[in-house]
Amino acid sequence: MDLNNINDPSVVKNLSAEEMLDLAQDVRDFLINNLSTTGGHLGANLGVVELTLALHRTFDSPKDRLLFDVGHQSYIHKILTGRGPAFDTLRQYQGLCGFPKRNESEHDVWETGHSSTSLSAAMGMAIARDLKKEDHSVVPIIGDGALTGGMALEALNHIGHEKKNVTVILNDNEMSIAKNVGALHGALGRMRSAGKYNRVKDDLEWILKKIPAIGGRVASTAERLKDSMKYFVVPGMFFEELGFTYYGPVDGHDFEDLQENLEYAKKTEGPVIVHVMTQKGKGYHPAESDVTDKWHGVGPYKIDSGEKIKPASAPPAWSSVISEALREEARKDDRIVAVTPAMVLGSKLEKFGAEFPDRLYDVGIAEQHATTMSAGLATQGMKPFLAIYSTFLQRGYDQVIHDVARQKLNVIFGIDRAGLVGADGETHQGVFDIAFLRAVPNMTIMMPKDENEARHMVHTACQYEGGPIAIRYPRGNALGVEVDDQAKELEIGSWEVLKPGKDAVILTFGTTIPLALEAAETLNSQGVDAEVVNARFMKPMDEKMLHSIFERQIPVVTLEEAVVQGSFGSAVLEFQSDHGYYDREVKRIGLPDRFVEHGSVKDLWKEVDFTNENVVKTVQNLIPKSEKRA
Repeated sequence: MDLNNINDPSVVKNLSAEEMLDLAQDVRDFLINNLSTTGGHLGANLGVVELTLALHRTFDSPKDRLLFDVGHQSYIHKILTGRGPAFDTLRQYQGLCGFPKRNESEHDVWETGHSSTSLSAAMGMAIARDLKKEDHSVVPIIGDGALTGGMALEALNHIGHEKKNVTVILNDNEMSIAKNVGALHGALGRMRSAGKYNRVKDDLEWILKKIPAIGGRVASTAERLKDSMKYFVVPGMFFEELGFTYYGPVDGHDFEDLQENLEYAKKTEGPVIVHVMTQKGKGYHPAESDVTDKWHGVGPYKIDSGEKIKPASAPPAWSSVISEALREEARKDDRIVAVTPAMVLGSKLEKFGAEFPDRLYDVGIAEQHATTMSAGLATQGMKPFLAIYSTFLQRGYDQVIHDVARQKLNVIFGIDRAGLVGADGETHQGVFDIAFLRAVPNMTIMMPKDENEARHMVHTACQYEGGPIAIRYPRGNALGVEVDDQAKELEIGSWEVLKPGKDAVILTFGTTIPLALEAAETLNSQGVDAEVVNARFMKPMDEKMLHSIFERQIPVVTLEEAVVQGSFGSAVLEFQSDHGYYDREVKRIGLPDRFVEHGSVKDLWKEVDFTNENVVKTVQNLIPKSEKRA
């Protein structure tokens, strides 16, 4: 079937069993071929081909609400809803989004990028449906990894209590991005090995009916035996005790098995869970055999071999730079413990874990727990390093304030993917952390300009005893600079002048330093002597240097890859106001007050006007012509 000609998911309604199998293969071929050029979330989507086809065969989207959680497994859904022709633009600038997007299609009813949100949203939709006296199904599709998120468990509890008609599809591939961890994962494993729940349940009920309903001690023993047998033989009782009817485990690659159970679920009153077993990467050997995150989100690759298409050589990833510096510190300080919410591989902690297996804790998709657990470690004199993406730290914000900062605990936050991240788009852009952390008392925030400074910052954080301290670092590769023989401790709040100047000052840090230096060079050719300062500490700031700058009565431009509201530039304006430098010119350059969508970082920088021309023009506009040097 030509997938580019599919405009509506009803195309699957009347296909024969053989035609469904052919369509599944066509979809897999389509994904493997297209993603080899654009990149994207290959493994997760190959695993849900049959499941997505069966869902659209059973339910009627968009009348029935299908909610994909996390959303990176929604590619087949996009193909079936008419977006096949746009797949050559997937995750490209102004192209097809890699996650569900409401403004792309009426079939995308919920936008996801962070995990564990679909069940709460589904509950809201079910309540609205019932209040409006409408008749349609609400079907969240959630992975076993996302189910470990506390929000998902809160929603399960509420849905079961209210007895709402919600059909939860539990897509169980034993993976989130990489291997799942935790007791719930183990419980699901026991369900997988138990075979068909409903068949076991029927056999159990037949056995229990043979126990006579007689009085006295024998009857009491029989009732206890019934309960014990139910919990021993029927692992789905975990969900049944929450108020759900449980179907499964179901073979997620068997259309007949899927169709039978989905039809049962659709007809069942009250909350239902259909436990579907799938294989991540199904149908493409390199992805099938992957037990890491190599085929979770991929760049371009060679289809035949699975070899990734990358530059011949490149500097190490920022995540590797930080994790290697942490490993070096851990050899000297046995108080250091690394914690991460399901991001061991993303944060490049594999080598740390191999060397210190009892000092690395992957808590699963549980950012709030990871943050407070780190606080607990710190109360006992340990030095926890919480490796967490900027966009995921948002989910632990209350814990940062209440459990870490309020108690002034020595927790190190390794804030990975700080700044624009590119193809994952607005749900993953790490641009809010400066603004939301800067407001928190006792918090220190810093960002390195290169690998060498990153190493010094990790060392500084490990030595610091003044409360929580955060190191921000971007996605992608570092700069390739030579690293000092010995790590040194930086003075907290200290900045450095990278290029002296007398006409204007550009205050910047991290990823925007090269842009500032380029602009300063251009300005120099135009008769403006601009100073560039590495403002490597966003909090506390170098107040001594700031006083010196404002006393020189020269214009100040702040430049940062973060939201302009409330971030570093705002801190400089606050300093200016607090100290009465009212007649000084300060101009901020940062990200606009809107969500920045997906695309390459290069394209996004151009969109938000992070350009040499804009920085130069901003500085020039602050300087009267009479004051420019000849």
